Amino acid sequence: MEEIQELVTKLEKEYNLETTSEIRVLDLVSEVGELSKEILKGNDYGKKQYEKTPNLENEIGDIMFSLICIANGMNIDLKQALNNVIEKYEKRFGENGHIGS
Repeated sequence: MEEIQELVTKLEKEYNLETTSEIRVLDLVSEVGELSKEILKGNDYGKKQYEKTPNLENEIGDIMFSLICIANGMNIDLKQALNNVIEKYEKRFGENGHIGS
């Protein structure tokens, strides 16, 4: 994860893509919307069994890029953040039998 975060930081600087975390969050929401559209296309708005669309992978990549930019801008180690969440879910499952809060 550290390598990926460093790569994104390099790209942001190289192409002058740096902006505020607030703008990055809006970008992330927009990208999630685009992923949703791809999923809807893949099942023809619920009319058929889902089939992966050609652009699905790119939309997931866009979401990852936006999320990594947010984490970088807030000095968050994504590996640690993910480990914390996995630990939280494992604890919940052990206590409640499910991961929901």
